[in-house]
Amino acid sequence: MTATLKSTLPDAARETTGNALQGALVDLLGLSLLAKQVHWNVVGPRFRSIHLQLDEVVTAARDFADTVAERSSAIGVPPDGRIAALAKTSELPEPATGWISDDDVVELLVEALGGAITRLRGAIAATDEADPVTQDLLIGLTAELEKQRWMFQAENV
Repeated sequence: MTATLKSTLPDAARETTGNALQGALVDLLGLSLLAKQVHWNVVGPRFRSIHLQLDEVVTAARDFADTVAERSSAIGVPPDGRIAALAKTSELPEPATGWISDDDVVELLVEALGGAITRLRGAIAATDEADPVTQDLLIGLTAELEKQRWMFQAENV
């Protein structure tokens, strides 16, 4: 049985908003996986502080991923968080295998968060008229990721 949930958004606005939310979902799930991978493998003199900061990124990304996916469902667009969807559409950098120095972790997270933020800003612009409710959610999400990027960037100043 295939059911279709009805949306209060017009079709064009729902499509634009659904695309914006799907992109955000892929980035958030990818960020949570990337941050957890380097969390397990970080080494160096700043191990502990970076290890703990990575957990903050994982928690924020997972929490926002759930909110984004539920918003997508609420507007009648089924979210796709499958591994195949992430592998096919993720634009995040991939960490090297094995141990990774604390300097390299910081550089990787600054790059990954920066890319996600850039894509989110595009989604914010796209949802301006299509769905201000989703736009508000994306603005809050972007603010959190910018805070996390700033904290990592401050590690290498």
